[in-house]
Order: sequence, then structure tokens, then C-alpha cells
Amino acid sequence: MNAIILCGGLSTRLGDITKSIPKILLEIGGKTILQWQIEKLKELGVTEVVLAAGHLSEVLKDSVGDAVDGVKVIYAVEDKKLGTGGAVKFAFGFVSQPTEPTFILNGDILTTISFKDMHSYLKDTSDGIILASYVPDVFTYGTLEYDEEFHLKEFKEKEGIHKPGYQNGGIYLFNPQVKKYFPSADAFSMEYDVFPNMKDLFVYESDRDWIDVGQPERLEAARVKYGK
Repeated sequence: MNAIILCGGLSTRLGDITKSIPKILLEIGGKTILQWQIEKLKELGVTEVVLAAGHLSEVLKDSVGDAVDGVKVIYAVEDKKLGTGGAVKFAFGFVSQPTEPTFILNGDILTTISFKDMHSYLKDTSDGIILASYVPDVFTYGTLEYDEEFHLKEFKEKEGIHKPGYQNGGIYLFNPQVKKYFPSADAFSMEYDVFPNMKDLFVYESDRDWIDVGQPERLEAARVKYGK
């Protein structure tokens, strides 16, 4: 089992909060976001994780070092903006088990789902699984449409409609064959350039706690919920 955490963005939504520190090193409840995520990955027996880094990568390296809580850390540092898809494609070149499934996490997500349970639904012949997390208002999120068999029919990116629903939870479990959907370009988007072309992607539906801490008010809400 491989694991990639996307943490190379500029974090512009957080403003001065992340001017000198990567978002993934912000603390919530006495632990960094990175520690929260690695804690979840360890449930699956993950022993190493690739950090898809870019902005403030030297700060990240100096702060994290070679391991976190016994999990080896490998750095895939991009030298130009690659977008979400390009960052995943680049990071795939650093995983040690390229023929095994890979968990991919956005570096600003906290959730109480069981990664082990999510993994139990992975079909070897499928492209993979995307987390569908319930939120009371999907106005600022991309939503997912899927059938009764949890087969993804359509990925809708931020429709701007106030309603409850299941949105892209920013956590993916991909089988190795997803690489065939990557464009030849270095920089591209997972949401716009990859997902629409994937033919056999399923969703893992969850009503468990989920929060994107990429905005100041959401970061503060997470700290209130889980402790400073």
C-alpha cells in the first residue's frame, strides 16, 4: 500500500496564517495536520508516505525530517506549479510499490472515517474509490453523482447551490491503472482533466466527521472541535 499527501499548494485562502509555514504543519488538538493524516494511514499498516511538496518545501523538510510517528517520509518536490493532477502524477514516480494501490490525501482534510473500511471496498478491477463526504451545505464544494451500486456517474465541481449533499472529500484510493488517464502534460487538474475520463470509479459514502481546514473559519472550527 502506497500513500501520497498533496501539500505543495500556496494556501492563499489562509492568508498570513501560512505565510511562513506549510498548511499541513498547522496544529489542531496538539497535532499537526500531517500527524492526523499519518495516524489514519497507519491503521492500514502504511510504513512510508510521499509528500507532494512545492511551496515552503524546505520548511517542511526541516520540520518533518525523515519520518513521522515511525512512518518514513519521502519528498516529491515540484519545481513548478503542476496542479492537483500533475502533482499526483509526479508523486507516483516516488512510491516504492508502483503495482500496489495508493491512498491520496489532500493535505488540508481531517476526517474520522476508517481508512481500513474504505480500503475493504476496493475492487482490483476498478480504477479506485473516491471519498464522498456529507456536508449540510455543498455551496463551495464539488458534488458527486453516483448510482445505487456507488458507481460514480458524474463529478460536478462547485455548482454554487445551497443544499445538503455528498461532495468530493479529497481522499482517493487508486489502483495502479489510473495512470493511463493522466495527460502527457506535466501540469493538469485531477478534477477537470482526469476524473471525467475515468470509467470505473466508485465512491465511499460517509456521514462521519469531515472538515477542510483550508480557510481561516474552518481551521478555527476544527480547533474548537478538536482542541487548540
